[in-house]
This record gives sequence, structure tokens and C-alpha cells, in this order.
Amino acid sequence: MTDRRSVHIQGFRHKNPIPNASRIGDIVMSGIINGVDPEAGTIAEGIDAQTFFMFGHMRAIVEAAGGSTNDILKVTVWMRDRSNREALNREWLALFPDETSRPARHSLQAQLEGQIEIQCDFTAVLRTGAAGEAQT
Repeated sequence: MTDRRSVHIQGFRHKNPIPNASRIGDIVMSGIINGVDPEAGTIAEGIDAQTFFMFGHMRAIVEAAGGSTNDILKVTVWMRDRSNREALNREWLALFPDETSRPARHSLQAQLEGQIEIQCDFTAVLRTGAAGEAQT
């Protein structure tokens, strides 16, 4: 028996047999998250829409794991063109408005598959109460 728990959300599944994230104890690590439109099931058109959906999936994944965006410690972002950070920063500030409480972030330029303009992964440390349940 393992303490590891797979985390899945509706509207965003990997093509391969892997979960959206995995949790052991209070640590959550996601797989790659990209800008799939959950209604269409395809990559959204353009960097703005992809970034919007990517951050929405990130929020949904950490919440499905039992936490909140306040528990996200580090985000790594891969972009087809890093000079396109306006969309990234706009959604970043919307999700993490408090400049005294933002996760660390590292952005890298990368060759991405197909129409993908941006993707990310994250690490979260869920804060636990006395009973060991995550606080949201």
C-alpha cells in the first residue's frame, strides 16, 4: 500500500496514462499543464487563451489535491517565445495578486508540441491541521 494519491480533474487529461498531479503527504507535484479548452478538449487558440486555461487547470488541480493556490510554492513555465510574457504576467497577477505571497517562478523558452504556446508544472506544500487534513 502506498501513501501516494493520483489527482485528476475533469476537462483536462493527459494522453498518456498519468495523473494531472500526484500527492504524498502534504506535497503535491503536477505533471505538465497546458491551455486545453475544457469544453472543446483541444488546445485553445493563441497565448492569451492558453495561459488563461493553464492557470485555471492549475487552480483546479491544487484544489482537487486538497489545497489552494496559497499552497503553491514553485511554478515552472515553458514558453515557445519568452518575449510573450505579457499574457503570463497578466494571469499570474490575477491568480497571485499579493506581491508578498507569490510562488517562485522560472520561465524557460522551449520547443513545444503542435499549437502549444505555453505550459507549466507546479509544486505545492499543503498546510495541514492537527488532524492531518489539508486546510483550504
